[in-house]
Amino acid sequence: MSSPFTEQHEQFRKTVRSFAEKELAPHVEEWEQKEIFPAREVFKRAGELGILGAHYPEDKGGGGGDVWFTVAKTEELPRAGMAGVTMALLVQSDMATPVIADLGTKEQIDEFLAPALAGDKIAALGVSEPAAGSDVAGIRTVAKRDGDDYVLSGSKTYITNGTQCDFVTLLAKTNPEAGAHGCSFFLVPANTKGFGVSKKLRKIGNHSSDTAELYLDEVRIPKRYLIGEENMGFMYLMQNFQSERLVACTSATASGFYALERTIAFGRDRVVMGKPLVKREYWQHRLADHAINLEAGKALSYKCCEAYQREKYDLKTALSMETVKLISMAKVFVAENIGKLLDDCLQFHGGAGYIEEGWVARAWRDQRLLRIGGGTSEVMRYYVAKIMGM
Repeated sequence: MSSPFTEQHEQFRKTVRSFAEKELAPHVEEWEQKEIFPAREVFKRAGELGILGAHYPEDKGGGGGDVWFTVAKTEELPRAGMAGVTMALLVQSDMATPVIADLGTKEQIDEFLAPALAGDKIAALGVSEPAAGSDVAGIRTVAKRDGDDYVLSGSKTYITNGTQCDFVTLLAKTNPEAGAHGCSFFLVPANTKGFGVSKKLRKIGNHSSDTAELYLDEVRIPKRYLIGEENMGFMYLMQNFQSERLVACTSATASGFYALERTIAFGRDRVVMGKPLVKREYWQHRLADHAINLEAGKALSYKCCEAYQREKYDLKTALSMETVKLISMAKVFVAENIGKLLDDCLQFHGGAGYIEEGWVARAWRDQRLLRIGGGTSEVMRYYVAKIMGM
């Protein structure tokens, strides 16, 4: 396919790259060790640069761009060198906010979306629970109507930005008897009485981002914080998941290219038994295979983005099953091959790859989430098989 990027996209790409390399990357060691980063400062700066809302309509606080602005952003943020901050920013711009942009009232957009895109408010997405991850039908958080309010009770876990967020775009059961099709989306301000952080969770990777378990104890919110229609949340979520999986694919692929580039550079200088390591035929073949898989993953991801751009108008308009299948395929293909690539990158670096201070160990740890977050590889395969009629 011909390049989808215009001069405007490339200028935006340069802005994101500069932000990642000059304003984020210098803090890698500090934020990774603290297992948190100064979200208010970072999000505000990203908002000022137009990074958070480039692909949203101007009348909703965005830059009026298309999906390829999102791709450019996801391909450059990995240059910060820490997937935790990249993930936190993408939760803000591409996971917790699309449903507000597509279905939110003017009041919801003014109160939540526009400030989030400007970096003035920090958003989180509240779907997963201790007993329900990829199987969304199993969520137990409930929202009961009480006059002009809803009262929410339950818990959420694995919530990125959870300890620093100003609001959560949260899925709850409004009709428990209906299973998955009895869910609704709500906007829940973090300062609401009864809402809180149970604990900050420690993770294998993505150390620089904060991940939390949240509780809701009789949290009362006004009816105007319901997003879209009651009991339509599952359908909205399934559409919202597609954008989440797309940014995971494009971001991970870019991370893979970056890791391969740095690994080859290391191999040019690393002499083993009288020859640069990169000149060893075994490693040439291994790294060439990874380059092939990266190009294939990029092509598949771009094909998905092209279909998404063509079909996606709002969350009331479902993507075709063919596009959902392709996105699920891309998620599996990219995530699993990135895992193999980073494993080889670590092996290639030998002892240096096993040292915490090195970038390789961090990248190796961080990539493991890709086979879990946004839908496990097993669930993605299930969707592919189901759409294929199996």
